[in-house]
Amino acid sequence: MRLLLDENLSPLLAELLNAADHDALHVRDVGLLTASDRVILERARTERRTLISADTDFGQLLAASGASLPSVILLRREGERAASGQAALLLANFSQIAADLDAGAIVVMESTRVRARRLPVGDAE
Repeated sequence: MRLLLDENLSPLLAELLNAADHDALHVRDVGLLTASDRVILERARTERRTLISADTDFGQLLAASGASLPSVILLRREGERAASGQAALLLANFSQIAADLDAGAIVVMESTRVRARRLPVGDAE
């Protein structure tokens, strides 16, 4: 899976996902550490990467734009905060959400549940 991790997540998470045979980049590694959410979202779209963040602004930007890509995984903070725990959560659920991510989705991931909403969201809410 091709992934781009937002600045609010540890670069160690990208390393752990890469070790599990995913193609994960952290915004720090591609010169986007201080970039706007729109720039980061566009980078993910251009490179066909799923964006992983704890920032709900990305979901709002996608819904407002009517875009169908990129997919976004929102990690909820009330759960695991350590990179190792986040990696375990992601890796345990990737197979369950792969089809949604390929089609374009916003996925909210918590320690006890995963919710996926296909894109574009638009006015359907």
